[in-house]
Amino acid sequence: MLRPILGDFSSIICFKSAVVGIEDALGEKAAAIALIAAGRNRGRHLAQELGLTQTSLSFEDIAYKLELALGKNGTRLCIIHSIVSEGDVIKVYTSETFCSAGEPQGSERKCSYTLGAVWGVLEQVTGKRLQGKHTESVLRGGDYDVFEFTKL
Repeated sequence: MLRPILGDFSSIICFKSAVVGIEDALGEKAAAIALIAAGRNRGRHLAQELGLTQTSLSFEDIAYKLELALGKNGTRLCIIHSIVSEGDVIKVYTSETFCSAGEPQGSERKCSYTLGAVWGVLEQVTGKRLQGKHTESVLRGGDYDVFEFTKL
């Protein structure tokens, strides 16, 4: 445990306020770059902690381990529903992402930190450099926040 009285978790309200403050200070694009980089760093470390570095596990098993670490019984960053490979594209289906929390329907907000965290894990899993993007959003009519990754 990182803090003996308050524990390891803090309010999503506080973290979202930090994100908005970073966006106000740096601008939307620079903030997205910084938050994605921070997420990727977290994802790389998480993959190492979970023993997922260049693993031969199926994407189904990886999704299960990530859901345990990031979902309701973990840090609560998001719910990982599935990870699927479609040709050269890896798609990750998520919901209740930190980034979409509290946003109104129709919001143009894209996941940055959450995308980065999943991105960092997948780069460790595959051993390859990937390009990631947020392609579908629960805020804009999607059933999931979908992240797509392609090899560079």
